[in-house]
Amino acid sequence: MTVAMIVRALLYILLAPFIGALLSGVDRVFSARMQGRVGPPIIQPLYDVNKLLHKQTTVVNSIQVLFVTVYLVFTIFTGTLFFAGGDMLLVFFALSMSEVMLVLAAFSTNGPYSIMGAQRELLQMMCYEPMTLLVAIGFYYANGSFMVNDLMKAELPAIAQIPGFFIGFAFILIIKLRKSPFDLSTSHHMHQEMVKGLTTDLSGHNLAFVEIAEWYDTVLMMGIVGMFFVTSNPISYLWAVIACAVVFFLETLIDNLFPRVKYKTMLIVTWSVILVFAGTNLLILNVLK
Repeated sequence: MTVAMIVRALLYILLAPFIGALLSGVDRVFSARMQGRVGPPIIQPLYDVNKLLHKQTTVVNSIQVLFVTVYLVFTIFTGTLFFAGGDMLLVFFALSMSEVMLVLAAFSTNGPYSIMGAQRELLQMMCYEPMTLLVAIGFYYANGSFMVNDLMKAELPAIAQIPGFFIGFAFILIIKLRKSPFDLSTSHHMHQEMVKGLTTDLSGHNLAFVEIAEWYDTVLMMGIVGMFFVTSNPISYLWAVIACAVVFFLETLIDNLFPRVKYKTMLIVTWSVILVFAGTNLLILNVLK
């Protein structure tokens, strides 16, 4: 492991929660402006988590604490592996494991709303997991390697060869970032019919850990979006940042425009988008190869 890889990994560990919190704050401000409200300050998510960390934590059982902690650790590990230039396939497998830990934490409570949220989370995973695997395959087709370090040295941006994969990944980010119309398992907004669903029975530092993990996850997702534009040319990093900003804004816009749908609609729509865009792109790549 080179010094640059270690530095990138440390920067992610130290800075990602603050960047993720700021993105969450920006999301709230955007949403408020779209609804004609002033909204909270951008650093409000940091205030919220600080308050949670100082509140009394009520747990249903001790295994719940273990699952939530492992969820946070796996999420940090996943992002660290990505920004250190590791294997893209391993990144997505580790990401899946972190999601499984959160689902197990919800199931362990035996609370009706938590269990409903966990079941819906599994359905959501069925929607976005195929696309994340296809993204790794797409990067391999584009640059001949699963290693992020190798992908960063490409002469041509991956978006030029796998635009269908980019569209598919941007689409499933609606689910990953828990945006309407696909925020079925839990929501950042107060419009869930099952309270907070997946996180209903979490409180205190356990709920704070989930929020922090989501900040890390948001930065990782934006990093993957940026990878579609990164090349060996340093100016490509500017294009990557612009792409991340545009995608993040579009996700927030969609969140405020569309009402939540039922799980069957989510399954049909997401798999259709994956097949049409990523599937067609993969077929074209196979023909050209």
